[in-house]
Amino acid sequence: MTSCFLPEGRLLHTLENQAACATADALAHAQSEGTVVEGMALLCDENHDLLVRVGPFTGRIPREETALGISDGSTRDIAILSRVGKPVCFCITALEGHGGQITPLLSRRRAQEQALKSILSWPSGQVIPATVTHLEPFGAFVDVGCGVPSMIGVERLSVSRISHPRDRFRVGQEIYAAVLETDRTAGRVILTHRELLGTWLENAALFRPGMTVPGWARGVKDYGTFVELTPNLSGLAECREGVRDGDRVSVYIKSILPDRMKLKLLIIDALPPEEGPEPPIYFITNGNLARWRYAPEGCLKSGGETIFHS
Repeated sequence: MTSCFLPEGRLLHTLENQAACATADALAHAQSEGTVVEGMALLCDENHDLLVRVGPFTGRIPREETALGISDGSTRDIAILSRVGKPVCFCITALEGHGGQITPLLSRRRAQEQALKSILSWPSGQVIPATVTHLEPFGAFVDVGCGVPSMIGVERLSVSRISHPRDRFRVGQEIYAAVLETDRTAGRVILTHRELLGTWLENAALFRPGMTVPGWARGVKDYGTFVELTPNLSGLAECREGVRDGDRVSVYIKSILPDRMKLKLLIIDALPPEEGPEPPIYFITNGNLARWRYAPEGCLKSGGETIFHS
């Protein structure tokens, strides 16, 4: 991995994090080293300070230290309120003592500054872990480290077209993504996801003619229905009355044609819906990508292609 700054929640239950929070001496050491630590946000008070459980202690993150952009107004206070009941990362800035009790003073902003500096050094094509934070019709917002946000556009979630990112992800889901480019001026990283889900051939190799498998209707047309077998593999089935976009169906695989990048399918039956999308099957979860081409070599059809620029 290029960065040691993980999405929030991934450090909380590690032995290293628990040791860093266990005693006042451990907190003092973490403070002197500038270590990024995690705790659970207990509440947001009337001043919009966050109170955080830090091992046996209760720490406080002052409002202006809760996130990048809070102090200058470029980040709204909903970024503070939405952390209650969730893990937050921070650096320890001071250890205050009152009545024999220690109250750690914390800065999430400082941890995010460290993370962002590392994130902006990522090369194009770097595969990274991310956590889905919220979903909009145009894309999925993710935490790429210490709560630093990025977005994956809906068109880059998969090869198979979907109407909304909720067809692919759920909030809180741990995923992988690849760096498309970084914008150091704007302080942001642009991500893509579909390249990690395999090429046409890699996905087609999971199936054989004569199989009957579940799928999802992703496009009902006059001439047939496109059925998604995996996020990066769809085929065309004849129309079936009552089937609508987003329905889960079983399909019989009539043929697989690599030279034309086609699957011919037959809808067998409607299936009951599932609660939330299935976790994606990743063909790539680490390393650096240079070039990705969806279509098989020599295929008569052109597929998606991504060139990652170093």
